[in-house]
Order: sequence, then structure tokens, then C-alpha cells
Amino acid sequence: MADTDLFKGRHFDQQVIILCVRWYLSYKLSSRDLAQMMGERGIEVAHTTILRWVQRYVPEFEKRWSRYARTVGRSWRCDETYIKVNGRWTYLYRAVDKAGRTVDFRLSERRDVAAAKAFFLKAMKNNGTPRVITLDAYAASHRAVVGLKTEGRMPKRVRLRSSKYLNNGIEQDHRRVKQRIRPMLGFKYIHTAAVTISGIELAAKIRKCQFKVGKLPGRPTTIPAIWAAVIAA
Repeated sequence: MADTDLFKGRHFDQQVIILCVRWYLSYKLSSRDLAQMMGERGIEVAHTTILRWVQRYVPEFEKRWSRYARTVGRSWRCDETYIKVNGRWTYLYRAVDKAGRTVDFRLSERRDVAAAKAFFLKAMKNNGTPRVITLDAYAASHRAVVGLKTEGRMPKRVRLRSSKYLNNGIEQDHRRVKQRIRPMLGFKYIHTAAVTISGIELAAKIRKCQFKVGKLPGRPTTIPAIWAAVIAA
């Protein structure tokens, strides 16, 4: 899909849409904060419109950025944390490699063996097979890895270890995600939460230099120019 088709029929210029989505995902702002900021720039946009843009465009932005993704490391540090969706605790499974680069995430209504298995399968589908998986002491995640090996869905050569110390990095990375989510004042639906978190993770990957932006046409150097080049490619 060309960038002109992506934004076809929208009342606002595509640069405004990209800017609002990018800022919402990257900074500790509520949608109302962002709407007020745009108003000071002479652009009147409802905060609900910004939220709709996030849901509409994040999946497409992810696809376009993925063309330039760098390969993550094969030593994964995996853990889960909690966020609220519609007033209920929901479990956010996440992984980073030993360099702190984001591997993957999965949002689940349950914290059990099945949820952990689903996360590992998603991470391997998107990033290949790890060499080693580091977990904390939570038994269900360990059972999930053992189960996947037994079922033949994870190679037996994948090493499994438990280390609270080595998982400090993923726990610190959880805090970054939760600090960004806090001003959003909660989610109503797990699907919209997953899309928004996907966008937050995308913004984090960009900051962590997980994309080969040097291959973009014209070799852009500023963040707005890099985003424009990725969307147009």
C-alpha cells in the first residue's frame, strides 16, 4: 500500500497524523495533552481522533518499519508484568536480548503455562529460535519451555536457565513501558491495549537503534524525515 493510499480520505495531512501517533507512543502524554499541544500549533484535533489514528495506523507503521529491522540477539531475558484493562489485571509477557534490545511481547488475560507457550511461539515466529532463555523463578514459564520442547515446537538445544540478576534488565524495561502507559489512564479492551503497546514497543525499538535507517533513500538524519522515508518506502 502506497503512503498516499494509506492516508487517502483523511481530513488531516499525513504529516500531522504521523506526528500525533509518534508523539503519543514516544512521550508521557495523554491524548488530551497531545490535542492541546496541537491546538497551540493551530491544528484543532479531538483527542478521540488521535486514539483512532493510533489503532488505525500502528499496525501499518509496524509493517513498514519491520523491513529495516536488525536481528536481535539469541540470548533472551523473559518476564511478565501487569497492566490493567477494563479494571482487571492483565499480563504482559515481554523479552529483551542481553543487549537490552526488544525481542517481543504478548498481552494475555491469564498467567499460566498456555499463555507462556503462546508468548514463546510468537517470539520465535517473529525473531527465530533463541540460544538461551533466562527466566525468573515463576514455575509456569519454565513448564512452558519444557512443554514446547517435548511437543517438538522448540528445539531441545535451547538452553533454559533461571537468574534474578540477569533478568534485572527486562524488569527495568518493564518500568519504561508502564511509565508510558500510566498517563493513558487505562484501556477498555485488550485488543486496543495490545495495539497501543505494540506502538510503544515500536517507538522503543527506534530509540534503541533496532532498525537499519542508513539504508533509507536519501539517508535522512532527523526523526521526522526518517519516519517520512520509512512510511513512503
